[in-house]
Amino acid sequence: MSKRKVLIIGGGGYVGTELQSYLIDKGFSVRVLDIFWYPDGKLPGSNGGIESAIEYIQADVRDISALKEAMNGISDCIHLACISNDPSYELDPGLSESINYLAFETFISVLNESEIDRVIYASSSSVYGVKMELNVTEELSCEPRTDYSKFKVACEKLLLTNAKSEITISILRPSTVCGVSKRQRFDLVVNALTINALTKGVINVDGGEQYRPNLHIKDMVRAYTTLLDADHALVHRQVFNVAGENLKVSEIAKLVQSSIKNAISINVVPVVDDRSYRVSGEKIKRVLGYSPKFTVYDAIIDIENAFINGEFGDVLDDKFYNLRTMRNLLESGGIAF
Repeated sequence: MSKRKVLIIGGGGYVGTELQSYLIDKGFSVRVLDIFWYPDGKLPGSNGGIESAIEYIQADVRDISALKEAMNGISDCIHLACISNDPSYELDPGLSESINYLAFETFISVLNESEIDRVIYASSSSVYGVKMELNVTEELSCEPRTDYSKFKVACEKLLLTNAKSEITISILRPSTVCGVSKRQRFDLVVNALTINALTKGVINVDGGEQYRPNLHIKDMVRAYTTLLDADHALVHRQVFNVAGENLKVSEIAKLVQSSIKNAISINVVPVVDDRSYRVSGEKIKRVLGYSPKFTVYDAIIDIENAFINGEFGDVLDDKFYNLRTMRNLLESGGIAF
């Protein structure tokens, strides 16, 4: 069998950028389709390293001709593309729907005409909404509270309903990812609390009693290769949570406070985002033998070390914050719709 070639749609984001080199390291060929609103998502290949083997197609995910070109000669596809958090989504709901949902309809129609054998769709654990259960399993109902989450659920249904039956279809519902990426974000809960502690000496905690599931970025990319390598019968038409540690926001803040060398104070502010849920990763462990290897503490230390070593540069740069980048693109006319 020829070498498997993986297409990462939306592969220039926070997770996708780390996934690119990880897949190469695992022996896959890699192609990335992304519009690259975040230039750090395109890895430098001038050093002759593994990044030079990655093929990039810079195009809008809504461009049907680009999708057809990208899927040609591909064995496996990981679909990550979306406007990826609620505040960014709400800046322009019409634009967001066109990227997060309508483009996915187009993706499935092109997929069904392709020779792709396997597709993994990146959904989100936010589809569960607010849950009181101690462990939220895949069998529990989805009760999305935002349009971002509602369209994640809608895309799951589209894929399961409309994709050709012979294509191996899997859906991942990841926890909130944390840690260091070559396309870094500081607007995710662990990352945000950590960088604020490092730069300001103060952690502002939104309420604090809400439970959030957290997952180290190294475990996130491991999950994708686990699905790629799994037997068809184990993963076809299956939904898997990918869960690390379920912690209250206040617990994350205290962990940051105790992990970082500087003196850090915690300031509790009125709750704005009251989503609270504890996600179970038992199914993916039972079916595929996958368990996280890294912790929230590891992510905090990784960020601290990268910060101390000057790897981020100006941590206030808009490129680290999706909402700011999206607002700049919209105001400058950098997004066609």
